[in-house]
Amino acid sequence: MATDILLIGGSAGSITVLLQVLPAIDTDISFPIVIVLHRKSYPKSELDHLLEISTALPVQEVDDKMELENGKIYLVPADYHLLFEDERSIALDVSEKVNYSRPSIDVTFLSAASIFGDRTVALLLSGGNKDGVEGLVSIVEHQGRVLIQDPVTAEVDYMPQQAMEALPTATILRPEHMADAINQLKHYK
Repeated sequence: MATDILLIGGSAGSITVLLQVLPAIDTDISFPIVIVLHRKSYPKSELDHLLEISTALPVQEVDDKMELENGKIYLVPADYHLLFEDERSIALDVSEKVNYSRPSIDVTFLSAASIFGDRTVALLLSGGNKDGVEGLVSIVEHQGRVLIQDPVTAEVDYMPQQAMEALPTATILRPEHMADAINQLKHYK
């Protein structure tokens, strides 16, 4: 099964995991990575730079109507939902918060499932609410693949625990195994 998009969603406790996983992702991946994190809106956020110095892959905060490129990491900006218009073009949206969050992991995961179908892979990390669970369910319904951080390893276990309960057959990963799982995705054509 080909992988055309990798989505990573997380909230409290997820940046630590990303800083462990991103350095070990191969530079020849054949799909874009879109990261949706719950975060506060600051006039000058350095999160994209923090992620960028942790990986050899290019990291960029998303702009509206941007075209996604394979082998790049895209960070959804604070206070915007990310929607896929088609397989390459995205749109930013300022509609109501979902699960008290904007960006909402569910909004992006649901949008990706409808566009990419069985070529969607999503990883849900540490966090304190259910955001992402509905989106993961939709990805599975579209025959995509779902990876969930082992709640035992999560700084805040509520989000991955809720996902695991909703999707008991999902792949559960400890942070030290996530990069290998991501690197294996490039072998699916």
